[in-house]
Formats: sequence, structure tokens, C-alpha cells
Amino acid sequence: MDRIKLHIEPNTCNRDETTCSCCAADMFVEKPPFWKRRKLITGGAAGLLMVAALIINVFTSLDIAAQFMYVIVVAVAGKEILLKAFRSALKRRLDMNCLMSLAAFGAFFIGHGEEGAAVIFLFFIAESLEEYAADKAKQSISQLLSLAPETAKVKRGGGEIEMHTHEINVGDIIVIRPGEKVPLDAKVVNGHSYVNEAPITGESVPAEKAGGDRVYAGTLNEEGYLEAEVTKKADDTVLSRIVKLVEEAERKKSKTEKFIDKFARIYTPAVISLAFAAFLIPTFILGLPWDVWLYRALVLLVISCPCALAISTPVAMVSAITCAARHGVLIKGATFIEELSKIKAFAFDKTGTLTKGRLEVTDIIGLNGNSPESVLAIAASLESRSGHPIAKAILNKAAGEGTNPKEITSFKSIQGKGLRAEINGTVYYAGAKNLFDELSIKVPDELSRFESEGKTSILISNEDAGVGIIALGDKIRDKTPATISDLKKLHIRTEMLTGDNKEVAAALAKMTGVDEYYAELLPEDKVIVVEKLARRFGSVAMVGDGVNDAPSLAAANVGIAMGTAGSDVAIETADIALMHDDLSKIDYLIHLSKKTMRIVKQNIMVSIIIKGSLTVLAIPGFINLWIAVGIGDMGLSLAVILNAIRLTRVRD
Repeated sequence: MDRIKLHIEPNTCNRDETTCSCCAADMFVEKPPFWKRRKLITGGAAGLLMVAALIINVFTSLDIAAQFMYVIVVAVAGKEILLKAFRSALKRRLDMNCLMSLAAFGAFFIGHGEEGAAVIFLFFIAESLEEYAADKAKQSISQLLSLAPETAKVKRGGGEIEMHTHEINVGDIIVIRPGEKVPLDAKVVNGHSYVNEAPITGESVPAEKAGGDRVYAGTLNEEGYLEAEVTKKADDTVLSRIVKLVEEAERKKSKTEKFIDKFARIYTPAVISLAFAAFLIPTFILGLPWDVWLYRALVLLVISCPCALAISTPVAMVSAITCAARHGVLIKGATFIEELSKIKAFAFDKTGTLTKGRLEVTDIIGLNGNSPESVLAIAASLESRSGHPIAKAILNKAAGEGTNPKEITSFKSIQGKGLRAEINGTVYYAGAKNLFDELSIKVPDELSRFESEGKTSILISNEDAGVGIIALGDKIRDKTPATISDLKKLHIRTEMLTGDNKEVAAALAKMTGVDEYYAELLPEDKVIVVEKLARRFGSVAMVGDGVNDAPSLAAANVGIAMGTAGSDVAIETADIALMHDDLSKIDYLIHLSKKTMRIVKQNIMVSIIIKGSLTVLAIPGFINLWIAVGIGDMGLSLAVILNAIRLTRVRD
């Protein structure tokens, strides 16, 4: 994929949203690998010069040579810092580049050239660390960008030609051989294979693909030969949309980030004012030595740099968002990570969320001496000519059991009641209870039991008596009970919302373990319930399919859509989109959000405590510029960065 196409150009960026309010560093623009950057060479050269100058200064009497080398260190490491400071001064805006430049020049002025050079050199390292942190946090997105191949083999005129993906149009037929990556979103028209969709869905088990199934750009064809019809242009694939949406999400600030920005805007001028006061009052009012108090004021200027505090939250949020993307979870902004950590109740749509969203045979009972196998064979034979979802479920069950439908004659569909047909001269019926009331055939007690369990029951009979019963239900997902149980352990309330009747809802609520259920709801009723839960618990998340449940997802504090890999609407509208139908990702999300906010709070507290402590120690002269910039700026930045990057390793 053309990486440049996916870059967000500078003229499209909202600078207020993307730059550090303190040092004007863009946290989210993708850059070349750290080891390739000019900054690494610059830093290495400046570091060698700094060490050489210190050796000369300490072990020789060539003080002028050492001071000259310190100036070169400032020129090499501080070129961009000084230019930024000059531009900021012209705009009458005092940023961190200005503060560090003032501190460095002040140090040279009072004869502390080594400390002036150290201020610039260590601040240069701190800025480089910030860039490295942004790159490390965005590593998942860089990997996503390189997943889809740049070219694809297209069928043209009885042969194949290789074309760039941006030249391929919707409707073209592409060829994907074993071991090749899928170049574009497409629909399989020929072939059979298993495709590893982990980059999109986070699901490690390869998905089976045959005629009519969708494949996505960036996924890996593991086994068979596939021909597929392109459904999306290169810039509009699911992979491209994920990358773009995640990049946009990384630029959206959470409440905590906005608060820290406001705090930094107050903190910085306050400490700068304190620095000026620390110089002016002792010197001009108390008559104390001006050089001593100028030095202490310079130390306070360096301490006033709130870069570590400013990056403490965004680095953590970016790490969390990109880590989630790598696990098949698309989070649309830092706000939703923060909000998710405060959720007190989860509302789940039933069909397609807690359940698989399709009917499956759950029970087969033979009556009057008939075996379950024979009941299934008769039912499959009768249903073989029906297009009803029940028929599909029974035929799928028969295929799975290796049962082949028998030849039938005199087939008749009895509208709203059931089916009639002859098998080897014997008349059989399959249908609901009302059909057999008319036929004067006794309805077995088991039928009522299945109905009380919320299952759909089909009675199979001949003209004299019942042959058997087949019960069908919307099967709950394998991970549903465990997910509900884990949420309860976190003291999070679980509620089920469904349009089904109360009997079905009650039976499913018992099997899944949800705390409460709401049945027979229309879409607008679900919105009312979600709003009611929000008033009751303060913060509620809604989990649904992202399309039918759109109103209730929007009403919740956090709307989570499931299985949205093929749904453009869900990807665009949901606050959080689970690309695969895996309910266990809910537990992963809660764990990720709580850990993210824990790290954010740790970073903020450490930044404030260390900055505050250094400020108190700087006034009486207990610390120097080396400590101020080495610990208060570079060291603190490194600490919060390393702490935040731990989030890139959170597993589901």
C-alpha cells in the first residue's frame, strides 16, 4: 500500500489537537524509524563533543577551548531549539524552547558554560525521546500500513496481469494464491481456502472462505487458490479505514488530556513568574549576590518545563489505542478509553451479541420408538424444499451428522403451520403445535417444556402419532457466560435487551447469568432503557450489532459494535468496534482502559511530585542545572514514556 497516501498532511492537521502545548512537538505524525533519523547522528556527535569538553575542562587548564566546545555543542544539538525559540519570540509566545534557550545563555553569561551546554543537550535528548515514544506507540499502525501488498494479479483477456492496487477498479477479478496476502477487499467467486484475518479481526484461527464470502486487504491466504471480485478501491478498504480512523482517534483528546493542557498553561507561567521573582527580589530588594540568584532563577526556568507532564497522558492513550487495533478492537478516541474505565453497567443486545444470531438445532427427541437419527432424517427430507430459517438450521444439522435427506413426493406447504410430504408412501408432517391440533394428533408434553425454555419446537408426525420433536434456539456464544461472570467480578452490572418474548428472555438470562433482562422491546424502547440505566448507574456501555442497535448505541456513554469487519456503517458510527464476533474482547477492553487510566494517573502524580520537589529545592540552591534538566526534564520524560509504552504489550 502506498504509505504516503495514508499520511495526514500538515495542512489538514488541527494543530491545537496534535501538538504538545508546551514544546510544539507533533506527537502523532508518523516519522522514519528512529535509528535512521538525522537526530540520532546529531545527538551522537553532540554527546561526544560534550564528553570531550568536560574532559578538557576538568583535566586541563585549557578553559577557553572547553568553553568553545560547549558553544559547538549548543550549535549542534540546539540548532532547531534555538530556531523554534526565535520564531516563538517573534510571535510573542513563550514556549519551552525559549525557556531552555534563556537558561542556556544565562548559564554561559555567569560562567557556567558546561551547564548551559548540558541544558540544551539534555533537552535535545528529551525531545528525541518524545518522538521515539510516539513512534513506539504507533508501531501497530505502521505494521498495518505495510500489510497490504502494493500490486495484485488481475484476470484480463484470458490471462493474468500484475497491476498496482490503486489502478484496480471495483468489479475486477483478482487472483490470490496460497501464501499470498489479499491486496484489496473482495468477494470470493471461485475457489476454497482458509484466510488468516488476525490483522483485521484479531482472531488467530483462520477463517474458511468459499464462493460468496468476503476477504479483506492485508489478510493472508494460507492454503487454497482464490479468485475474488474487488468490492472496494485501495483507499477505501477496511484496512485503510482502520488506519485512518485510528490516526484520527489518536488526535482526539480525552478529558484528562484537556485538563493537563489547561494545568500546564497555568503551571508554566506561574513557575516562570516565580523564577523572575527569585532573581529580582533577593537581588534588588534584599541586596543579595545577583549571580547566585540568577543561577537559581535559571534552574527554576528549566524546572518549569512541563513537557513530561504534557506527554504523560497522550503517550499512554496512543499506546492503548494502537494496542487495541492490533487485537482487532477499533477505539474511536481517547475519550472512550477514559469513559470505559468508569462504566458501572453493561447493556447487551441479545440477538447477534450474547447469541450467535442464527437458529441452531439444540435437541432431538424420538417418540413412539423412533430414534433421534430417524427423526432428523425425516425432518431434513421434509424441510429440503423449504427456504425458511428453520429449514436451513435442520438441514445444516443433518449435514453435520452425515444424514442425507430422503426422496419425497406430494410435497405441500401449509401456510403458517408447517409442511406435508410422502416418504416411501408414508405421509409425514412437520410443523408447529397448531397444525397437530387440527390433525387431532396428541401433542407431547416435551413440546411445552421446550417452549418454556424459550426454544422453537417442531413436531414430526405421521398421520397417526408423533414421530419426534426437534427443538431449535439461537445458541448463546461460547464465551458469553464467562464474559458476564468476569464483568460481575469487577462489580459491573449486566443487563440484557431484547425484542423477544419474556419466556425466551428469561431462559437466556438464566443461561448467561445477566443480572436483569428487558423483553419485547422495540428499537426506541431500547433507547429509553439505556437512558434509564445511565441515570441509575451514572455510566453505561451498550453492546450491539452496530446497525440495528444504532440508536441505543448512541444513547450510551460508550457504544460498542460487534463483528463489524464487513460493516461500514458500524465502523463509522460505533465508539468502539470489535472487528470479530468475540465477546471476550469486552473483558480485554475493560482491562486495557483501567490499566491505561492507572498509568495516566501514575505519570501525572510522578510528574507533579518531582517537579514540585525540585521547585522547592531550587530556591535555597540545593540543586543545579544538571539535576534540573537531567532529572526534572529528560529523566522524567523518559520515566513517563517507559511507563506508558507498557500498554503496547497488554494482551487479551
